[in-house]
Amino acid sequence: MRLTVLGACGAWPQAGEACSGFLIEHDGFRLLLDLGYATVPRLLTRVSAEEIDAVFISHGHPDHCADLNPLLRARSLGGRSSSPLPVYAPAGALDAVLALDRPGMLDDAYVVHDVIPDAVFELGPFRAEARLLPHWVPNAGIRLDADGRTLAYTGDSGPSRHVVDLAREANLLLTEATYPVHVPDHSRRYLSSARTAGRQAAEAGADRLLLTHFWPGTDPQIAVAAAGETYGGTVDAAVSDLAVDLA
Repeated sequence: MRLTVLGACGAWPQAGEACSGFLIEHDGFRLLLDLGYATVPRLLTRVSAEEIDAVFISHGHPDHCADLNPLLRARSLGGRSSSPLPVYAPAGALDAVLALDRPGMLDDAYVVHDVIPDAVFELGPFRAEARLLPHWVPNAGIRLDADGRTLAYTGDSGPSRHVVDLAREANLLLTEATYPVHVPDHSRRYLSSARTAGRQAAEAGADRLLLTHFWPGTDPQIAVAAAGETYGGTVDAAVSDLAVDLA
């Protein structure tokens, strides 16, 4: 199982960067976890739009799903034949982004599958499990298991025991860490810090921690140091083009 970072900015993409987006490859299958602003141009330097097998969108905020529109346009209008793309997301999360084009224009380019909280389902070669995690809108974290390797991804989430459950004994926990240490009061229930991410990774017994969704302008190494205060394993910052092999 291989993860490649397409982008890791929260809220909006800072200069030269992209928002949340990750390419997961295993056994010839290519899965995208989230497609925030500016992720598709980075994706297309690696693979064509037609080579993507499925997409999982954690929630409907545009820094996680806006570039689903250009991906579907590339598949539908690019002149190459491709089958409808399976897209997994919480019910209703994609209504706004799928309404950007004229009615019916992209209908043949995708098939939406509603993600049911606590459901276990097959997603290509993966055994997938979804958990509803606290955010301003319905947000589904996901656990992916394949050939004895496990990746857990939170999307955006406030502190929650469900994050620990999702990441239990995972090889890699990919988690939102918008702020290094202090989350503003208005966001404390819905976003996390790197320090909290470290604590939850330690409670889960995760082998490795990868921090993402940094507020633009955040020094990733400050976030890494903050997570290291509560977690003794390997901590990295998700930066564009970083690749991690779970082998």
